[in-house]
Amino acid sequence: MKVIDLRSDTITHPTPEMRRAMFEAEVGDDVYGEDPTVNRLEAMAAGIMGKEAALLTPSGTQSNLIAVLTHTHRGDEIIVGDESHILWYEVGGASTLGGVIMRAVPNDSRGRLNPDDIERAIRSKDIHYPETKLVCLENTHNRCGGAVLTPDYTDEVCDLAHARGLKVHLDGARIFNAAIALGVPASALARNVDSVSFCLSKGLSAPVGSLLCGSKDFIERARKFRKMLGGGMRQAGIIAAAGIVALEAMIERLAEDHANAKRLAQGLAQIKGITLAQDEIPTNIVMFRLSPELSVVEFAESLEKTGVRVGLRDGRPFRAVTHCMVSSSDIDEALARIEGVCRKLRSRA
Repeated sequence: MKVIDLRSDTITHPTPEMRRAMFEAEVGDDVYGEDPTVNRLEAMAAGIMGKEAALLTPSGTQSNLIAVLTHTHRGDEIIVGDESHILWYEVGGASTLGGVIMRAVPNDSRGRLNPDDIERAIRSKDIHYPETKLVCLENTHNRCGGAVLTPDYTDEVCDLAHARGLKVHLDGARIFNAAIALGVPASALARNVDSVSFCLSKGLSAPVGSLLCGSKDFIERARKFRKMLGGGMRQAGIIAAAGIVALEAMIERLAEDHANAKRLAQGLAQIKGITLAQDEIPTNIVMFRLSPELSVVEFAESLEKTGVRVGLRDGRPFRAVTHCMVSSSDIDEALARIEGVCRKLRSRA
């Protein structure tokens, strides 16, 4: 029985082309700036995002933390969404390691922060207050079901922040999913932000790595924080080689994942006992709930036994994420198994 793993797109394996590129990669010491493959990847990333420079880091969490550290000083305050990855899943690094206060404002169902809420959250100059320095956005938005921020919306937030002397960082872990969904280049989604990060190891299927992009001065300062955090790697071209393949070959195919997510959602909506937790499926994340008479714990355990894996965190809806290791026929098979589990649970309810 094939295991159909929909927990996350982070479980993707490197493609054969990536493995070959890693084997053949030309390498050097990246801390000295001498790894040609890393240098090539960073130049590619900067160009794709429309920025002057880029920095390879081990993870998206480290990229986001480096961005916060580079934009702020200890005792400053940053504005984040109350459903943001930075707030929920990065172990409070901005506060613990950077001494930075995170002020949360509400995310709406589409992952947006209301500009009026941002405006109200910006501190006035007062001896009693920390200084607001940074606004953080997320595109696509993980906890909001893969929601997409448009270029116009991001520009509006940037205009507001910049007028008040603030910087804007975009957590673009899945920014290429947003670009494909909107039919625009990724650079359009990051054109006015001061920094943007994106992951290689999610839908793009590389085994590890994230890129942080911004101005040359920003990246020069960020490089020192990467070293401080233990992210200064040596012959990192082995990693970068897979990232280059990811950027060259894996972006356009994300449309297949989006189609499979819609296929999954449509099928789930037909299963008695399941309701979708989102009005639309913009990218590759599907969130769903069980009707009250069905046990969440029993459903999860039974589904695991059938070889279908989905995510469940913090008492929130189930999450299923499509990716390159799940085909349309796998989606159909997963739906059949899910329907079987629900049917058995309903018979005992």
